Amino acid sequence: MATRMSLNAAVLPTLSVRSPFVARLSTRSCRMRVVQRSHGQIKAHKDARSPQQSLQQTGVQLTGAAGLLVPLMMSNSAMAATPDGEHLLKGTLVSLIHPALMDFLFLATLWTGYLGWQWRRTRTIPEELKELRKQLPPKDEEGKRPVTKIDGRIAALEEQRKVMSKKDYKGVHHNFGGLLMGLGTATAVAGPVNTYLRSGKLFPGPHLYAGAAIVTLWAGAGAMVPLMAKGNNIARTAHITFNITNLLLFAWQIPTGLEIVGKVLQFTSLP
Repeated sequence: MATRMSLNAAVLPTLSVRSPFVARLSTRSCRMRVVQRSHGQIKAHKDARSPQQSLQQTGVQLTGAAGLLVPLMMSNSAMAATPDGEHLLKGTLVSLIHPALMDFLFLATLWTGYLGWQWRRTRTIPEELKELRKQLPPKDEEGKRPVTKIDGRIAALEEQRKVMSKKDYKGVHHNFGGLLMGLGTATAVAGPVNTYLRSGKLFPGPHLYAGAAIVTLWAGAGAMVPLMAKGNNIARTAHITFNITNLLLFAWQIPTGLEIVGKVLQFTSLP
């Protein structure tokens, strides 16, 4: 009994010494759990709002892009004059932005049309293969069939489809289409605005009318895309018709644009 009492007497002080340490450890572990749980809730909250935040970020980017056009639309009185007395937006460099971008957009139109044709070709090759296989001669009693020129065409089309299916014609075509609608519309509007800043008036004529028609055709072609995604062939035909007409107008507009560029170089000065 005496021995047991002495052991208890020896253990109790030890526990009394360790108990504050154990209490601190338990307190710290509880705090860490609370912090981790709060961090998880905050992370989940952020993840839940990520679509909204991405949409807001996209809006900020679009606003910033639109802000680049603000100087082109400011009035003469709002612009600070350059040392030679002319406004910066009336100079040669700014006036040449419109034709330079339009030259790029013309090439982009050609490239977008090529991508669209390749995407269409990728979709129509299976139908063409199906029709060719129907033209093959029947097999004989041994299950063999004579080799014809149609077999060579089928093999070539299958190889072509295999190569074309590895390329994202559809995605790149959509990206360039969006570029034409966005940058093209902004550039088409900025051109007449710059003309008005330089001359105080617009000059209605073939170039201006063709430009307005091109922007309208861009909008019409883009409006057909949702219907095309549902397999509407009428919308697909209208989309192709709008873009071919757009390309012809664009090409026809180039000579009149070069005449305007000549006048800009003649009647404006640097910068």
